[in-house]
Amino acid sequence: MTRIETPYYLIDEKKLLRNMKIVRRVREASGAKTVLALKCFSTWCAFPLMRKYMDGTTSSSLYEARLGRDKFGKEVHAYSVGFSAADVKGVRKFADKVIFNSVSQLRMHHRLVRGLKLGLRVNPGISYSHYDLADPARKYSRLGVSDKKALMRVAPLVSGLMFHFNCENDNFGQFSSALDFIGRKYAALLKQMKWVSLGGGLAFTKKGYPVKRFCRLLKKFSEEFGLQVYLEPGDAAVTGCAELVTTVLDVVRNKIDVAIVDASTEAHMLDHLVYRTSAKIASPGPGRFQVMIAGRSCLAGDVFGRYSLKTRLKPGSIVRIADAAGYTMVKKNWFNGLPMPSICVRRLNGALEKVKSFGYKDFIESLS
Repeated sequence: MTRIETPYYLIDEKKLLRNMKIVRRVREASGAKTVLALKCFSTWCAFPLMRKYMDGTTSSSLYEARLGRDKFGKEVHAYSVGFSAADVKGVRKFADKVIFNSVSQLRMHHRLVRGLKLGLRVNPGISYSHYDLADPARKYSRLGVSDKKALMRVAPLVSGLMFHFNCENDNFGQFSSALDFIGRKYAALLKQMKWVSLGGGLAFTKKGYPVKRFCRLLKKFSEEFGLQVYLEPGDAAVTGCAELVTTVLDVVRNKIDVAIVDASTEAHMLDHLVYRTSAKIASPGPGRFQVMIAGRSCLAGDVFGRYSLKTRLKPGSIVRIADAAGYTMVKKNWFNGLPMPSICVRRLNGALEKVKSFGYKDFIESLS
C-alpha cells in the first residue's frame, strides 16, 4: 500500500459502489429519481462513479449549483433558504429546477427564472430528527411554507414541491406514516404538480432497511398523484465509504490514557462537536485497552470519544476514524492553522490515489 502522510480522508470506491447499487435498485423498482445532496457531500473526485447511478445533484447555494453542473452534470436542482436577486440570476445559468423556500421568495424572484421548472418547499409540520438543531419542523422553523392556503394561491407558479422533513431516519414505519399524512393533507395540491421531492435524511442504504417495501411505497405515492418522485440522498449515498486516517502524536495520562492524534474534531469532523456525538473507530478494533482519543487543537473539548481498543495506542499508532464522508469534508476548516487532511481515493481496482493536498498557500488564501 502506498504510504501517504496523515491526516487524510480516504474514500473507498468499493464501499461507495455498494451504496450506489442500492440507489440504482430503488430507482429501478420505484421509478424515483435521486439527486445527490451536495450540502452533505461535494467531494467531486467521487462523482465519475456516482453519476453512473444517480440522476443529478441538489444544492443549497449558488456555488453548489455551479459545482453540480460543472463536475457532476445531469440534472441540477437549486434550492436556498434565502436567494438574493444576484443568486437567482447566477443560478439560472446552471439549474434545471429552482426551489424557493417561501411564498415571498417565489413571488419576488420567479420572473427572473422564467422558463425553468420552479418548486416550493413545504413544511408539513411533521418531521423525524434525533436533534432539535436539525429538525426542519422545529418551533418557529423558517424552512418551508406551512400555510396551506398560501400554497394553493401560488400553485400555478410552480410545477413541483419539496418536502424535506427527515434527518437520519432509519424507521421505515415512521416514514410510511408520514408519507400517508402528507398524501392526505396535501392531496389537492399534489394533484396539480408534476414532480415532488421527498428530500434527504432517509437511511435506505443502511443494513437491514426494508428496501422492497420502501420502493413499493414510493411507487404507490407516485402513481396515486401522477408525480415524478425525487429523493435527495446525502449521507445515505456515502455512508460507510470513507475514513479519516490519523497518527497518534502523544499519549498523556490524566486518570485515563488520552491519545492525541494529528487531526481535530473542530477542524476536520465538526459534526461530532456540533451534535455532541462520538466518532466511530474503524481501526484498531474493539478490545480491553481503555483510551480517550482527542484532537490536537487548543479547544479543551476537542475529543473524538472514549474507546476500548484491542491494542494500546502509542506515538506512531494509526487510528482510522469511520464515517468521514457525509457532513465531514464539506465542513473542514483552518481552525488553529492545523494542516488540512489530504483527500485520497481507493479506486475500484485497489489503487490508492491522492487527489488533493493542502498547504500553507491554501491557508493564507482562505483568509485575507
